[in-house]
Amino acid sequence: MNSTTLKRFSLGEYNRLGELGFFSEDDRVELIHGQIIQMAAKGTAHEVCLTRLLRELPKQIGDRATLRCQSPIVLPPDSEPEPDFTIVQNRADDYLNSHPSPEDVLLIIEISASSVSYDQEEKLSLYAEAGITNYWIFNLLENHLEVNSEPYQGLLGKFGYSVKRIILPNQAIAIPFSPDSSLNLSRIFPIITADS
Repeated sequence: MNSTTLKRFSLGEYNRLGELGFFSEDDRVELIHGQIIQMAAKGTAHEVCLTRLLRELPKQIGDRATLRCQSPIVLPPDSEPEPDFTIVQNRADDYLNSHPSPEDVLLIIEISASSVSYDQEEKLSLYAEAGITNYWIFNLLENHLEVNSEPYQGLLGKFGYSVKRIILPNQAIAIPFSPDSSLNLSRIFPIITADS
């Protein structure tokens, strides 16, 4: 009887593959629980939302934190996801010496269309397990923002967030570490028409 064993990679092995040129510049992969995962293709609505967040987030954050776009974060022992946005604490070296780790992260943002169930389940559990306190999902299928906070571990060992709020595209929300900020979601969500 043949059995297949799934190879799981450590953070060190994964980074070594990158150093050896195993991945091309066009490969969109990330390490999740030791597995190398192909990231979903990005459609036009995803790119519009990304562009608008790139325009609006710096205005809200100012110099109080560092905004990173589609950059790795290290979640030991075996994950290195690349969220659409990570807002991290300022650091003198701007993370030259190492990618951000959970204690650096103030907010993770994923923009989701084809990947929405993956982001709501796998990524949500991963970020909660790492102790990431704030995780937002721009759900382009349902056209709302899912705001997750207060990570916990359930009695059966599953990780999640005890607080989930839905923010509609005609509303505004404050950035978690900046209560005086106001991100107007009508400036973020793409207007999808029948012709889109």
